[in-house]
Amino acid sequence: MGRDVLKSSLLNASFSIFFQIFCRAITFAINAFILRNVEHDVLGIMNVRLLLLESTLLFLSKESISRAALSSTTQQKNKCSWAQLINQMWITVPMCCILALPCLYIWLNVLSPVNDIHQSAYKFGCIAMVISCIFELTAEAPAFVGQVFCFVKLKVILDTIHIFVRSSVFVILVMNNKSIAIYAFGIAQFTSCLTIIVGNYLFFHIYIKRLKIYRDVLKKYDNDKEKARNEVGIYYENMQDFPFNSVIDMIPGVLKNPGSIFNSDLNILVLSFIKQGILKQVLTEGEKYVMSISPVLDFKQQATYDVVNNMGSLAARFIFRPIEDSSYFYFTQTIARDIPLKDQDKEKVKEASKVLRNVCKGVTSIGLIGFVFGQSYAGTVLLLYGGQEFVAGGLPELLLRWHALAIILLAVNGITEGYMFATNTSKQIDTYNYYMAIFSVTFLLLSYQLTNLFGPVGFILANCCNMAFRITYSTSYITKQYKYSSEVPFPLEGLIPGKLFSFALIVSFIACKYSEFRILPKSIIYHILFGGIFTIFTLLAWIIENRDLALIAYRKIRNKPSND
Repeated sequence: MGRDVLKSSLLNASFSIFFQIFCRAITFAINAFILRNVEHDVLGIMNVRLLLLESTLLFLSKESISRAALSSTTQQKNKCSWAQLINQMWITVPMCCILALPCLYIWLNVLSPVNDIHQSAYKFGCIAMVISCIFELTAEAPAFVGQVFCFVKLKVILDTIHIFVRSSVFVILVMNNKSIAIYAFGIAQFTSCLTIIVGNYLFFHIYIKRLKIYRDVLKKYDNDKEKARNEVGIYYENMQDFPFNSVIDMIPGVLKNPGSIFNSDLNILVLSFIKQGILKQVLTEGEKYVMSISPVLDFKQQATYDVVNNMGSLAARFIFRPIEDSSYFYFTQTIARDIPLKDQDKEKVKEASKVLRNVCKGVTSIGLIGFVFGQSYAGTVLLLYGGQEFVAGGLPELLLRWHALAIILLAVNGITEGYMFATNTSKQIDTYNYYMAIFSVTFLLLSYQLTNLFGPVGFILANCCNMAFRITYSTSYITKQYKYSSEVPFPLEGLIPGKLFSFALIVSFIACKYSEFRILPKSIIYHILFGGIFTIFTLLAWIIENRDLALIAYRKIRNKPSND
């Protein structure tokens, strides 16, 4: 396999960030419209209760299987065949069907009830979410194939279209009748999931046809790749190990399978990830579960918290998550989980350590910039986004400022925990599951108690504590793994910001606070321009201090992918 995994991972992250920023710019405007035109109680039902149902089903159905399957290419013993992998990916559909029954019952009968006026619409929304999840998972096999074979733009473009279609359909329906917002949300969700299904299968239907033509042309020119590339295109090289002759091969039972239906080692790993996945889901969406189970906040307060939480988590969604996913993929392809690090290829280990250090430095720097500027511009951003009525009372601004602190912890936890998951053995994953159980219980208890003491801010404080626990565990694991050799650079050095960058952050914090108190009351535009100047100042300080890393990133992003 001639594909450059590191290059593809970097490209995947860069394209993910670019397209998600583009998509978020569009949906940002759409969501601002929704916030001003939909009742906050209805927003709470849609954005907290219904999206929590979707998140629960999709995460529990596919996360463990996808993560385990991605590790199969570096598995040294009892290797998986592609037929086994396709069979494994299709398990997500019946698993979702099984999980849908208890989840639907809980959402309709156990969780805190919605107002009678919204009851029928809420029931329709829950059913629409379940059906959408089941349908979406029928495209999990081609989506997995695309990730393994480094089709770096496919998932990103389809996710972008998915979000855009969902938001657009919802707005069109609501503009005609605001009272059907929950019905419109369910219809929009189902419509958008079809883009994932059609997009994945249509892409591979076209690609496989073109790949066959490329192989015929290559044979005609006696394996002259340059001539074949000129005639067919650049996206079909180094695909000798691509096992599919038709999109039908991505349906279970079609590919020839010399072994058993499923791989036994992979099944063990999946079971480990299932235990971990349940706990991780509780940790990720814990505050929404607490809000849904207990009457800590009403739906209007839930909507306010969710809007601010989504805004505070923008960096996580369109910067940290793509980097985390691409890094996880890179580490699974570079480091074998079933062999001790000291017995693996030293060059690969050294490269992986440098990549981890550089990624840690990058995400930590982004988190620190978000924290510094968030303290002075939280209120301004929320005012422009939700209007004067939304920010009245000061709660949204307070929440967003605390979120700015959580961003730093979120950045560090995502990459360190991602590396740990990518390199853990099944036994290590099982061990971590016990700690995850402790973290989960502690997080839920803290969420409930701190919310009673501090209101919605308590959720953020509990989340910060939770991430601090997880960071401590994952960094301890990385430290133990790399202490065996002084020749390999210590990757966690990337978590410590440089002196020049730290100085720039302090200066920017003081300057922006001055602007908030002195310039903002006179002109919001000048306040924003002032912040823009110091943002550029801070970024230049980082580039000067990390010029080698900035140059590497620039060159990698400029290079064209070997596969598209």
